[in-house]
Amino acid sequence: MAVHLRLARTGRHKRPMYRVIAADSRKPRDGRFLEILGIFDPLKNPAVPVLKSERVLSWLRHGAQPTTTVRTLLKRHGVWKEFETEKSAKAEKPGKDEKSKK
Repeated sequence: MAVHLRLARTGRHKRPMYRVIAADSRKPRDGRFLEILGIFDPLKNPAVPVLKSERVLSWLRHGAQPTTTVRTLLKRHGVWKEFETEKSAKAEKPGKDEKSKK
């Protein structure tokens, strides 16, 4: 099952609000989801998302793919930078095979 982090629209006519959700990629936009990770109100000034950072990082660590819009929101919130630094630190650390060769 491929998991995507994406937006699901809620709210009323001409007054959108979005949930940041983790959902199976085969499900429809506003269909069944696995977990609500935050909310985003684009009409607020400034439009800053309210996210559960630890849960978002957990989904990213397990391979969830964010959509381009959600990735932009994660960058604005600072979660994406934290994930990238964690990912690069993990790549720099030598594995077991590399240690045994030396």
